[in-house]
Amino acid sequence: MTDSDYSSMELLRFTTAGSVDDGKSTLIGRLMYDTKTIFEDQLESIEKTSKQRGDVHLDLALLTDGLRAEREQGITIDVAYRYFATPRRKFIIADTPGHIQYTRNMVTGASTANLAIILIDARKGVIEQTCRHSFIAHLLGIKHVTVAVNKMDLVDWSQEKFDEIVTSYKDFASRLEIPEITFIPISALHGDNVVNKSDNMPWYQGAPLLYHLETVYIGTDVNHVDCRFPVQYVIRPHSDEWHDFRGFAGRVASGVFKPGDEVTVLPSGFNAKVKAIHSHDGEMAEAFSPHSVAITLDREIDISRGDMLVKPQNQPEIGQDIDLMLCWFSEKKPLQTRSKYLLKHTSRECRAVVREIKYKVDVNSLHKVEGITEIGLNDIARVTLRTSAPLFYDSYRKNRITGSVILVDEFSNETVAAGMIR
Repeated sequence: MTDSDYSSMELLRFTTAGSVDDGKSTLIGRLMYDTKTIFEDQLESIEKTSKQRGDVHLDLALLTDGLRAEREQGITIDVAYRYFATPRRKFIIADTPGHIQYTRNMVTGASTANLAIILIDARKGVIEQTCRHSFIAHLLGIKHVTVAVNKMDLVDWSQEKFDEIVTSYKDFASRLEIPEITFIPISALHGDNVVNKSDNMPWYQGAPLLYHLETVYIGTDVNHVDCRFPVQYVIRPHSDEWHDFRGFAGRVASGVFKPGDEVTVLPSGFNAKVKAIHSHDGEMAEAFSPHSVAITLDREIDISRGDMLVKPQNQPEIGQDIDLMLCWFSEKKPLQTRSKYLLKHTSRECRAVVREIKYKVDVNSLHKVEGITEIGLNDIARVTLRTSAPLFYDSYRKNRITGSVILVDEFSNETVAAGMIR
């Protein structure tokens, strides 16, 4: 495969989630091992460690567990990003811990994912962790969920057990907005239905996991309708060659921009036409997400970081009262009403105050817990904020980039929360 073929391949970002010991690390190790994307020295190292620990099988989980202390406890901590590729597609995996105290890690890892693999231990079936991970996938707008029923070897490859789990999961998921759910019975330890089709489960007529990952259609996941271009930086070279150049640099959040398109600048409301679109490789005929480009306009308009280019007939919401679902990250102190934070939204920053905590979500039962005055680490709640300057936003369901915010503690500079605008 040539470099140009490789660079033009479609990228799938996916996250893995499951309870402790459901086999996430083994599954990721199996994907990397069977697609031959590990180095010989890595293989030698895990073979050696597996022997030292007296493991009967090659412990592929060691491929993903980076820190020795974590390995010795048998626990994976934090979010680890892994990369591998097949001739069909490139992949980035966000491997997140299964423990309830790491909800924030899953929110972080899944926030950019196209697909979530939710592992279920075939012996245990659907448990609270399964429900919690599925709720977070729904909350983060992940459109494709793959339920991998793992350790099928420990239930004698039973179709009855698999069907029972599928029915149970569908019953819970019917309350969530997840457009596509795929169920695959696997054994990550033995490689059944991970990369190759299993001989042990002839009753399963679907594709193995890797083939599903390679072929799942994600073309409609990106919003190409609502044009949003948050300005990150104004380029003024002041050179002889580019004497009058004034480009507005940023990353296209959604929609398609072309030279000649009329755009409105927010918040000023001035209109202009796109003169040219510049990239690292020269001028472009069009730009869409996730292109990073510099746009020049046919008129001199005062534009700065935090402004946004949109289409005149298709504008975002503009306001200072924001209703959102918030996941709280901070261990140091809880979120309370009237607390003040620095809010970051696209390339815009302003201050925000918490006006109201409407309810907290019990992520295991999906029940709303009302009448609360504060939320703590890993809690997910619906809150309203008042910002010091207007935001140009869409709902998170419509646009992941213009629909998300983070809150930062101004004194410690700690990112304390991530929010999805309703």
